Amino acid sequence: MIPIAALAVVLCTAWTILGFFNVVRIARRAKSRRIHTSVRRPALSVLKPLCGADPGLEDNLESFFVQRYPDYEIVFGVQDPHDPAIAVVERLQERHPHVRARLVVHTGGGGINPKVRNLRGMLPHAEHDLVVISDSNVHAPPHYLAEMVDTLHSRDNIGLVTNLFVGAGENTLGAALENVQLNGFCAVGAALPTALGDALVVGKSMLLSRSTFETLGGFERVADVLAEDFVMGKMFQHAGYGVRIAPTVLENVTSSMRVLGFMQRHLRWSMLRWRLRPAAYLLEPLTSPLATLPLALLWLGPAGLAVTFGLLALRDVGGWVALRGWKRAWLPALLSPLREICVLFVWGRALFKRHIEWRGHRVRLGAGTLLFAATKK
Repeated sequence: MIPIAALAVVLCTAWTILGFFNVVRIARRAKSRRIHTSVRRPALSVLKPLCGADPGLEDNLESFFVQRYPDYEIVFGVQDPHDPAIAVVERLQERHPHVRARLVVHTGGGGINPKVRNLRGMLPHAEHDLVVISDSNVHAPPHYLAEMVDTLHSRDNIGLVTNLFVGAGENTLGAALENVQLNGFCAVGAALPTALGDALVVGKSMLLSRSTFETLGGFERVADVLAEDFVMGKMFQHAGYGVRIAPTVLENVTSSMRVLGFMQRHLRWSMLRWRLRPAAYLLEPLTSPLATLPLALLWLGPAGLAVTFGLLALRDVGGWVALRGWKRAWLPALLSPLREICVLFVWGRALFKRHIEWRGHRVRLGAGTLLFAATKK
């Protein structure tokens, strides 16, 4: 039993340390970036699918109106003519008349995935081949678009560019738990596999060539899957294109989430991982210092406590500091064990759950995150 315990603790330690140093590497790249304003860059379209007016929406969207990029447009899409996001977009259009921005109100482009349905309805209104897909809760620095394009052209045969995210803006316990999760577990889980050649694309920020994407099947290929970003990354990877993480770590603004909302979001993400990679999902507890605590105690005795909480601090506090700095770093130090317990509970629950509620829709989730309309009771 002790050799098994030792192996589990060693694997958890290796994953945590390698993941943390890879997050630090990306954060350092962001701080040392150089954007050359004299470089000629192609025109591009920014697609912003919207649904509702979350707190901070206006500030997040405005960060795209002040990009230091010579030729770009913003296309906003909503599927409800009474969506409160419409008023926000109209105010920003009046405030920034020099930026080409259009609002598309449409009935959807087909498919069960609501985000993809929105994007399919918006895409015909985009003028350019280069397309940036960006979620509504993303706050971007002024050099964001230029850096994304420079990363795409930094070497031959790169097909898709994405970013890491830092959770920011927490005003509630649920939002704080969410941001600790994003800056620790999620940052490590996205950065390390992608660096090793196993692309894990974050759909909150993607740059791609529309024409290249359409030769791979386009949005029609992902219209009925929930993990459209993961599948899109694999479409490019399996076609022989590179997937890169741009240096800038973007802000994912999460300010007023409830604890229940935090649990529901990560239940949905856990259900995705379980259906995409069942074997890897079953091994996930080996990446959790708290889950491996009993094995650490069996192998190391009381010193196992120090190892466990040291790894939690390295991943959650260290990731927070690397991505956000020392401001409010007491939050991950305080909440890391609670976040770990919540996520472990969600991990077990996802093994048996089949339906999800997402953006007002109840759907059944099948293998590969294929979506099915839920049977009415």
